[in-house]
Amino acid sequence: MKKYVKQTMDAVRKYMKEEMKNAPVEKTKEVLAEFETKIAYFQHERLIHLMVTLAFAAFLLFEIACLFFLPSAFLYAGILLTLIFFGLTIGYIMHYYFLENSVQEMYHMRDEIRAFLNKDKVI
Repeated sequence: MKKYVKQTMDAVRKYMKEEMKNAPVEKTKEVLAEFETKIAYFQHERLIHLMVTLAFAAFLLFEIACLFFLPSAFLYAGILLTLIFFGLTIGYIMHYYFLENSVQEMYHMRDEIRAFLNKDKVI
């Protein structure tokens, strides 16, 4: 997913920097429409990852609480499970952080394109 997000942002940045000023208005509108569609996909991806991140954080907290009540025979298994959930939670937090920041940057890029189109009142 990271690669796809970066490719999308790089392609739109390249268009904005190199082609947008000289491109026909219809081409810019098409790029904007496609970009807004992809933003919607990334927003959905961000929401799903937020839910998964919260679920793993809840599993981690539950497992930490269970460590206090486990018999000593199961303590090592409980610690191992806690470490696994901790690693997964950190990984999901990092991925969600990337998605959140990327989508917010896309909002700014979209606003720049809309402002470019709006300066001539062509939207």
